Amino acid sequence: MTAGTAAPPVPQAPAAAPGPPGMQRRTREALAAYGFLSPWIAGMIVLTIGPMIYSLYLSFTRYNLMTPAQWVGVDNYVRMFTADPRYLASVGVTLRYVAISVPLLLVVSLLVAMLLSKAPEKGFGFLSGYRAAFYLPSLIASSVAIAVLWRQVFGQDGIVNEVLALVGIEGGSWIGNPGTALYTLVVLHVWSFGSTMIIFLAGLRQVPKEYYEAAAVDGAGRVRRFVHITLPMLTPLIFFNLLLSTVNAFQAFTPAYVISGGEGGPLDSTLFYTLYLYQRGFANLEMGYAAAMAWTLVVVLALFTAGLFASARFWVHYGDEK
Repeated sequence: MTAGTAAPPVPQAPAAAPGPPGMQRRTREALAAYGFLSPWIAGMIVLTIGPMIYSLYLSFTRYNLMTPAQWVGVDNYVRMFTADPRYLASVGVTLRYVAISVPLLLVVSLLVAMLLSKAPEKGFGFLSGYRAAFYLPSLIASSVAIAVLWRQVFGQDGIVNEVLALVGIEGGSWIGNPGTALYTLVVLHVWSFGSTMIIFLAGLRQVPKEYYEAAAVDGAGRVRRFVHITLPMLTPLIFFNLLLSTVNAFQAFTPAYVISGGEGGPLDSTLFYTLYLYQRGFANLEMGYAAAMAWTLVVVLALFTAGLFASARFWVHYGDEK
């Protein structure tokens, strides 16, 4: 290279091409979404998942809140099914309560929903008022005040016995009788049919009237129209209400606690599963045993839910199915 001659330029590496603008926008939106969700995610981990994992650990321990937990393996689970007759009694009471109250709740809800759906055709007005009146009990039925009221209604000097006395029938304490105490709670559960009724009413309004008109032309009566049109069209809602009602019935606690004074009496006739769990955990301070009971209930509800979903393909029909 001679003097005064410029050196050739050194080649530079090509700059990295920026990413597509759409991808960058999606990344920013995803980060913003996770930022807004972070309080909920933190709450889920700290307040729900964390306590659940800890309670699962406690179910394999002996823990009384006062001393450190001692690992006992599956002793709590073995004890539940082999050495605790009150536990088996609570299982029996709860299963009987669920088996009676849930079908009655669904039947009453569907009947009332059908009556309300026919009200405009019969010329009855004030339909919104009836809906509100029927829905109100479902909002307050699980409250302590209603449980106290129920205790007065079915007591020795309650309203039920006063009405029966008018026709010459002398009744005792419905709540104090082991043979009838559970059924007073069943009546209370069925009385709170408002939420399921509203769901059925919404479903009835979605059934095309053309189906009923075509069936009537073919000579189908009311019963056949109900069995072959109404019920199949409502099976998704029946499935939904059955699942929620059963889960709620298994978790019933407040009415039995208030009416029995927290003891499950008389003679353990209202000893619900959750009430006995409360007694073990908070009255006897057997938190490990109570945790084992809680996880047993979780497993039972999970199996029931899985079985219900597995059976749904045989009896639940959707409108878009061919």
